[in-house]
Amino acid sequence: MSKKQQGLADKDMVIRALKDSFVKLAPKTQAKNPVMMLVYISAIMTTILFFLSLGGIQDAPAGFTLGIAVILWFTVLFANFAEAIAEGRGKAQADALRSARKDVEAHKIPSAEERDVIVKVSSADLKKGDIVVVYAGEQIPADGEVIDGAASVDESAITGESAPVIRESGGDRSAVTGGTTVISDWLVIRVTSEPGESFLDKMIAMVEGASRKKTPNEIALQILLIAFSIIFVLVTMSLYTYSVFSAKQAGIANPTSVTSLVALLVCLAPTTIGALLSAIGIAGMSRLNQANVLAMSGRAIEAAGDVDVLMLDKTGTITLGNRQACEFIPVDGNTQEKLADAAQLASLADETPEGRSVVVLAKEEFNIRGRHMQDMNMTFVPFTAATRMSGVDYDGNEIRKGAADAVKQYVTDKGGIYSEECDEVVQRISRQGGTPLVVAKNHKIMGVIYLKDIIKQGVKEKFADLRKMGIKTIMITGDNPMTAAAIAAEAGVDDFLAEATPESKLAFIREFQSQGHLVAMTGDGTNDAPALAQADVAVAMNSGTQAAKEAGNMVDLDSSPTKLIDIVRIGKQLLMTRGSLTTFSIANDLAKYFAIIPALFMGLYPGLAALNIMHLESASSAIFSAIIYNALIIVALIPLALKGVKYREVPAGKLLSRNLLVYGLGGIAAPFLAIKLIDMIITGIGLV
Repeated sequence: MSKKQQGLADKDMVIRALKDSFVKLAPKTQAKNPVMMLVYISAIMTTILFFLSLGGIQDAPAGFTLGIAVILWFTVLFANFAEAIAEGRGKAQADALRSARKDVEAHKIPSAEERDVIVKVSSADLKKGDIVVVYAGEQIPADGEVIDGAASVDESAITGESAPVIRESGGDRSAVTGGTTVISDWLVIRVTSEPGESFLDKMIAMVEGASRKKTPNEIALQILLIAFSIIFVLVTMSLYTYSVFSAKQAGIANPTSVTSLVALLVCLAPTTIGALLSAIGIAGMSRLNQANVLAMSGRAIEAAGDVDVLMLDKTGTITLGNRQACEFIPVDGNTQEKLADAAQLASLADETPEGRSVVVLAKEEFNIRGRHMQDMNMTFVPFTAATRMSGVDYDGNEIRKGAADAVKQYVTDKGGIYSEECDEVVQRISRQGGTPLVVAKNHKIMGVIYLKDIIKQGVKEKFADLRKMGIKTIMITGDNPMTAAAIAAEAGVDDFLAEATPESKLAFIREFQSQGHLVAMTGDGTNDAPALAQADVAVAMNSGTQAAKEAGNMVDLDSSPTKLIDIVRIGKQLLMTRGSLTTFSIANDLAKYFAIIPALFMGLYPGLAALNIMHLESASSAIFSAIIYNALIIVALIPLALKGVKYREVPAGKLLSRNLLVYGLGGIAAPFLAIKLIDMIITGIGLV
């Protein structure tokens, strides 16, 4: 789903949508949308009435009946077009994905240790549990998990991003996707999917809508629309029988034709939202796909719109993920420059982001440049989990930097002193949410390096926006409570879970759910799987383990933890769009009532002319104007249904008030203006 693929020419999609609009005229397809099925039946009925009028059985003038029939057929086609154009981007994405899915030659092996015993098979013949080896330049033949090796993998066929990613055995970066390409080294992969059930197959099915099912909210709204339609059918039938009775009582011919009543029925039924309902849901899923997120169901997107608790990992989401050296704090009479010099020497061979930041800070603050390591006879001491220190030995000197307790033990064992001043600095940095690295030279403490988790720019403002919407943000971190509290305060989150474990995450989610909250979270590791399975919206990273991806109901192809905030916005936008257009559609009916009811019954009750507040020219022009507007408004609202109502981070009450004002009053006012304009046009050119 590359950006280039997403940007396929609109012309191609429009042409495809136009063709699909006629294909969707099949009765079986129309039956899936009961409201538009009513319009479909009405179009068939008026078409039959037209042919009967040609044969002498006249319900209304043949030209009038033909005009109504044609407009009703266009109404059905416009509704089909709305759905087809929404599906168009998904089909274009599916076509691009199909081009990435192809059978390739796979190198099947008995086990990871027997890489030389290769049996060449087609990727289509691979089954779950098979083991394959993939070398540089070869395409990964199936979804799987790396059990040996490490390599750079080009995933652009899936994610659209050209930068390669590292996939390796063990840890949380072991999952690989069929259709991606190894560009360096080699991988031994255990296949984790059966033929036809790969991640790519699921993506294709989802983006083209083949496996899209109506969500609970869609079903509920559709039931409401059907109920309205049934009511209007009964009202229309009653009006017909009443008009026949009234005409007989008055001793005049019945001026109300079946064709006119069918037009009334279509105008009063909620056809606008009925025509756009499916397109709104498909477009919402398409917007999620454009964000490189694959939703396993429409229900997950809707749940994202209702989420009121967000659980976010600290690292990579709230902070940049790499601690940075921000200050040298000398103790015991040392100077900042001497501390910086020693810290830089100890960090020259440290390739971690933290180590590089120490070197950079020393250069920036004291202009301490690179050394000739060969001249100083340097021997670097690497960091280990056992010592929790690193450093350098040179010309009889020893420099060590590391965790405070580790350096304390190292110094005191050598007869040195760990002063209270140093301990106070360490405690102060910890209280501020930082990480203290103590530096010692020749068994004497020189000072402390202040490593700080850098809060991402703009996240505090994002959390403030979410708070306005009533969404609670919770930071999840493995840090101790003191550090977690400091970072949470700086980032502006509402709460935090420190020293998080799989069990504590799961319990935390269940606690909120028991209080009636909907919870969203992200994860990428096997240890995240239980919590992901429990969360209402669970976004698994594509780079994560197979267990995490299977537990989630969404997969982020970019593997960006911050994507969760965007997902919630897309979900809320989907709900806002559906609600706004439903409000607009129902409000529309009021204006159509004032257009058609007086036109139909003024012959029987001249007093109804007072309700002709739009001063429409005639009964025929009023009916034509209303039903033309009813068809054209579907086309006019297609861009809004596809793009979605603009998202605003405001409280739900204000959002509801604004939408009622814009789409409620707008839905009442727009038809009055449009129907009057159409009446003037068709009367002016002599169509009626």
